[in-house]
Amino acid sequence: MLCLGVLASGRGSNFQAIIDAISTGKIKAQIRLLIVDNPAAYAIERAKKHAIEHLYLDPSKYPNKDTYFSVIADELKRRNVDLVVLAGFMRIVKKPLLDAYPNKIMNIHPALLPSFPGLHGQKDAVDYGVRISGCTVHFVDEGIDTGPIIIQAAVVVSPDDTEEELAKRILTLEHKIYPEAIKLYSEGRLKVEGRKVKILGYQLPSDTIINPPLSQ
Repeated sequence: MLCLGVLASGRGSNFQAIIDAISTGKIKAQIRLLIVDNPAAYAIERAKKHAIEHLYLDPSKYPNKDTYFSVIADELKRRNVDLVVLAGFMRIVKKPLLDAYPNKIMNIHPALLPSFPGLHGQKDAVDYGVRISGCTVHFVDEGIDTGPIIIQAAVVVSPDDTEEELAKRILTLEHKIYPEAIKLYSEGRLKVEGRKVKILGYQLPSDTIINPPLSQ
């Protein structure tokens, strides 16, 4: 069975979506550890409710970022974690953790990468005036939201949308595709080849959605 380690900084709604997917049997996995960098993260309460071990690691207690992520890697390895899942973890993952888990760290970003990376994906999409936005699950590398893409899902953007309205609709999709990506990983169906992630047994849908519709 796949053993997960989750890193979070805040409310952990994607953490909860993963917990729910495991409890319903969608994902054959168990969460061995939640690590937070914020003692007030609501994700801690979610872990307590589901009897998941949690650990607060204060970044200020370590001499540098590499040391901090080395400690994180050690804690995950100690619990035999196979896949690391970032669920609203607001730090750039550094080399010690990347080296310990190559192509075994997932993140979800609230935009259609490579567009609008960074902290404000929803706001950037609204400000730019795009008609389609969405979310992306990807493997983590040393860049900011630059790792190989696993799954994406799209939503229509209205010219009148606010950042908050768009974020809410995107979050609904996040809760669907993040567990799906983990499920595919647990089934051994993800194969990384350079920048591309192949999904074994996947067939491209024949239809394409264009918004606004093309004029006749």
